[in-house]
Parts: sequence; structure tokens; C-alpha cells
Amino acid sequence: MYGAYGHTGRFVVAELRERGYVPLLLGRDRDKLLAMAEPGSEVRPAPVDDPAALDRALAGAAAVINCAGPFATTAAPLIEAALRAGIPYVDVAAEIEANADTFARFADRAADTVVVPAMAFFGGLGDLLVTAAMGDWTAADEVHIAYGLSSWHPTAGTLAAGAVSRERREGRRVRYSGGGLQYHDDALPTLEWEFPAPLGRQDVIGEFSMADIVTVPTHLAVPEVRTYMTAKAAADLAAAAVDERGRSGQTFVVDVVVRAGGAERRMSASGRDIYAISAPLAVEAVDRILSGRTRSKGVVSAGAAFDAPDFLRALAPHLSLSQPTWCR
Repeated sequence: MYGAYGHTGRFVVAELRERGYVPLLLGRDRDKLLAMAEPGSEVRPAPVDDPAALDRALAGAAAVINCAGPFATTAAPLIEAALRAGIPYVDVAAEIEANADTFARFADRAADTVVVPAMAFFGGLGDLLVTAAMGDWTAADEVHIAYGLSSWHPTAGTLAAGAVSRERREGRRVRYSGGGLQYHDDALPTLEWEFPAPLGRQDVIGEFSMADIVTVPTHLAVPEVRTYMTAKAAADLAAAAVDERGRSGQTFVVDVVVRAGGAERRMSASGRDIYAISAPLAVEAVDRILSGRTRSKGVVSAGAAFDAPDFLRALAPHLSLSQPTWCR
């Protein structure tokens, strides 16, 4: 578990322990690792720019979960180390370019193992919902993923990752349209989205692109993938109040709509705290990989790697799911 002392990393470590795994506490800062270690915990500090140290850190590990951003810096070295160790790799990256880099760089090199980027709230959850909603469809005209967040309290890691992405884009915005990523300077529109009750109609920022615009098109034939964020959440940078487990009171609804021809399919999920929910997503993925419950190997998104409806059902303690609706 790399980045064990970070905000999301702590949730992942707790989830691993609850499921009976013994996490190795990995990261760049020895003191922070020691501060969170429990009796019997093994601490293995390793900087990402030291391959030998990473190899020592992963010795004897069954898999690696990377929660340390910016992933533009950490993903490639850790995937390289995982490949040398012959173990699966999962990360929680929300950075669009970092995820695109993972698919492009390692597609031909990870054929004998499983590498799942963006196995988190942004990227993984939306991809699973879209895949489940599509059902027996193998292609669609467009996918829409709307994020109904009651608030959004980005962590320092999220803000740092966002800064890296903005620098890589030279301040431009990005969308997935016409079958590829497109960079542009257009202003983002404010639209209305009818979320499931009780959230209802909300103002959303259109083309508020998240990692789904990378994960979904890697395995589904969809030329248009559009994501939306509630306007009040997009503008909210306040500090969050948390409970005894570190979870905020933030609630979310992820509502997906898939259209093909005159038909439409829809599915949604709701829960609490976008960072906390990333832990069961990532750990469930590792559990399925280690137990042989995957549909493919190589660099794969959540919807390609796993049985999406079954995976979502396994998250029942953490998510409330709607039944898919199909209409014309």
C-alpha cells in the first residue's frame, strides 16, 4: 500500500485490515509511516525515483495499491516495480493525463499481470456504472456521467494533482469527443441535470471532465463521453468536518445515462464521502484480482476487468444502487 499515510491511503489501509489483509505500509516519508503504524505493521519507506528501493519495498507483496499523487510522478515507477515483481497494480488516480499515460505506456508490457488505473470514485465507479447500465449493448452513441456532490472538499493531494494536470494542459480544458481527447479553451456551460430523488434538479457544470473520459472509452465503443459536476460542489473549497473514522459528511449521487439510437439506459449510485468510498473500490478490485475473478489481463479499466453488476453489488455496505432503467 503505497502512500499509506495520505488521506485516501488511510482509508485503504483500514479497509485492507477489516478484510483480513496485512498491509505493508509504503511511502516516501519514513516518519509519517511510523506515526501511523500499528503493532505488527511493517514499514517500508521508498522514494519513487529509486527503483532498487521500490523493489525492496515490494518484496513478498501480493499486490500494490498506489494512493500517492500526483500520479503523473508516482504511477509509472510503481507500475514498473510491480511488473518487475510480477504482481498486480491498482491505483486511485483521478488525473486524466496520468491515466491516459498508463494505458498508452504499459498496454503492451503488462500482458501477464493486471494493472487497473483509476480504481476509485472518479474513473472506476463511473466506469462500473456505465458498463452495468449498457447491459448487452456493445456500443452506444454517447455516455453522460453526472456527479451530484453535496459539497466538495479537495485534499491537499487532490489540489496538487490538479495543479500538475493544469500545467500539462497549459491551462486548457479537456473533453472526450469524436472518439478522442480534445483540448480546448471554451468556457464550461452551466446546465440543469435531473438527479434521482431526493437530490432532484440541480445546476451542473457541463464538460467538467474527470477520469471517466479515459476509462470508459478504453473498452466501450462510445465516441462521446461527457461528465458533469454540481455547480455548488465545483465552487466549494471549504474545510470538511469528519467523523471518528475520518469520513466527511459529504454525500454523493453518480447518475449515468447511456444513449444509442432512440434508446436510453440509466443507473445511479449514492453514498457518503468520495475519498472514503475509494477504499472499498480499490480493495475489492485487489481481492478479485488475487482470487482470479477478472475478465482480462493487461492494463484494464474497472468495467473491463470485472463483472460490473456483481462488483457493484459487492459494494452494498458502502453504496445504494438504483436498478437500471431502459426506455425508448
